[in-house]
Amino acid sequence: MSLEQIFIILIGVACSVIGWFANQLFRAIEKLKDDLNELQVRIGSDFVRYDRLQDMLKPVLSRLEEIIDALKHKADKP
Repeated sequence: MSLEQIFIILIGVACSVIGWFANQLFRAIEKLKDDLNELQVRIGSDFVRYDRLQDMLKPVLSRLEEIIDALKHKADKP
């Protein structure tokens, strides 16, 4: 084997390794995109928006304030 043939073989091996690495990177990015899309769908359906949560909690918080006020004015309080 001549030096030129060895050099061509080394270039071929290096290109193969780089191609395999690029393929693995491409697959990982595609999987990440799919996971991100799935997460966006789940966030929209599984979680309550902050403003809706505040609206739902207003009656509960007002009732808790009434209970706290009633306990503050309780006659048998030590």
